[in-house]
Amino acid sequence: MEKSQAVFGAGCFWCIEAIFREVIGVSHVESGYSGGEVKNPSYREVCMGVTGHAEVARITFDPTVVSYEELLEVFFQTHDPTTLNRQGADVGTQYRSVIFYQDDYQKEAAEKAKKAADSSGIWSDPIVTKIEPLENYYPAEDHHQDYYAQHGDQPYCNLVIRPKMDKFRAKFTELLKES
Repeated sequence: MEKSQAVFGAGCFWCIEAIFREVIGVSHVESGYSGGEVKNPSYREVCMGVTGHAEVARITFDPTVVSYEELLEVFFQTHDPTTLNRQGADVGTQYRSVIFYQDDYQKEAAEKAKKAADSSGIWSDPIVTKIEPLENYYPAEDHHQDYYAQHGDQPYCNLVIRPKMDKFRAKFTELLKES
């Protein structure tokens, strides 16, 4: 299997992780932190908004099964990329909409996908997603990994993650892993 990685921030990393775990060709998704100045930040520090990091998911995928462009399409349609530093009730720079690219190909694909999403008419406001080079990545603490699968009955999971999952499953049936 050929392997590539994508790093996206789209609000709470539990949401991003849950969605991308169900995409064909994705072999691993890990919650973490990127884009800040502090080395090895803790969840508490990131949530306080003092590190500059965004909550992100690092997605390992096989580009012969699912393309980076398809992952970008899922990214743009499963969160609100028009709200600056916010997703729903989660507010702060740690919840910003951001694509961390790893090479020129990813940068160009992200810029093209952002333009396409912006002109699609799906969103009435302009897209504010940042496109930045991946300069650092730190895995989140173990208890944040695979959160939705382990805690799907929790109120946050039911009220925030489940509706995003339902929207994703309905919109991207061709990209769903077989259950």
